[in-house]
Amino acid sequence: MAKPNKVGPTRTVDIACARCRAALFKYRKGGKGALVKCFIERISKDFTHNQTHCPECDTLFSRQTLIRGTPALKIIGGKVTFK
Repeated sequence: MAKPNKVGPTRTVDIACARCRAALFKYRKGGKGALVKCFIERISKDFTHNQTHCPECDTLFSRQTLIRGTPALKIIGGKVTFK
């Protein structure tokens, strides 16, 4: 399978915890659909300590995995918001 484009999209979104509204990431997202996965190489600014738990309320919002051979975070539904 093909790897994701390294340059990627130019549109950045702010990802926040749905529970406490703490900032988690600034992410270069492609498309206009829901946020299902985050490729780690597309995260432009990281506000978390371990990329799976919220730094404020310690809620688990993602799981680390490999997608098409590239490290990524699978987002748990309803745990994050973005704009």
